Amino acid sequence: METLQATFLLFVFVRLVNPAPPLQQESLPFYEYGTDVSMGSLTQQDYEKQSKDIRKDGTNVSLDTSLILQSDDSQLDVPPTKDTNLPTCLLCVCLSGSVYCEEIDIEAVPPLPKETAYLYARFNKIKRIAASDFADITTLRRIDFSGNRIEEIEDGAFSKLLLLEELSLAENRLVKLPVLPPKLTTFNANQNRIKSRGIKANAFKKLTNLAYLYLGHNALESVPLNLPESLRILHLQYNNITTITDDTFCKSNNTRYIRTRMDEIRMEGNPIVLAKHVNAFSCLRMLPVGTYY
Repeated sequence: METLQATFLLFVFVRLVNPAPPLQQESLPFYEYGTDVSMGSLTQQDYEKQSKDIRKDGTNVSLDTSLILQSDDSQLDVPPTKDTNLPTCLLCVCLSGSVYCEEIDIEAVPPLPKETAYLYARFNKIKRIAASDFADITTLRRIDFSGNRIEEIEDGAFSKLLLLEELSLAENRLVKLPVLPPKLTTFNANQNRIKSRGIKANAFKKLTNLAYLYLGHNALESVPLNLPESLRILHLQYNNITTITDDTFCKSNNTRYIRTRMDEIRMEGNPIVLAKHVNAFSCLRMLPVGTYY
């Protein structure tokens, strides 16, 4: 018993003289719940690391872009501009042989791809059509220049377009008609300034496929001569037509002649009383629309 007590006392003495080393502590961060301070350092580290990764990969620039936009508001005030010198298929829309150049404020016919079959250039500022505009484009089947400012069309501008079937020059400033290609089925020149002297006597005679002719809202004083037998629809409303003859639509020397294809003639809004020219309509299946008294 005495030996055990002596041993215990010796142990206590040694511990007092040489205390045990403290436990090894890991340098772990201390977090206080309910505050954002403890998470701030980690968030900042993650952001810096993510930014380094973004710059290294070069695959994401949204952060830098947003910072630039926020720091320089003056860039937002720069007005957009239209570059009309761009290649046609960047300025317009080119799709499967069709070229759409609508409402882009062009002032001339743009250079077209050689395979162009359909051109839509409505509502622009085109003032003139040159003979060179379509010199190399022989595949065109439809052209629409409605709603421009066209005043002049050079001779021969459409002469090489042997496949052209539809041509619209409506809502322009024409005072005379150009020479038209031979295979036209539809021609629209509504709402121009065309007078009778601006249409040649044989302008439509050789157009044996022409079915739809629109010349309404112009300044014609008479019905165009030598209208083709193929004509189905003829619009002449709101002109200045004051005269009409027995040969305008029919043949005065052939009382049996009938225009079998003509379905509609519109002549309302003209200063002519149609009832005074009954013989002029004897070959028609339907009387023209207009004033009869």
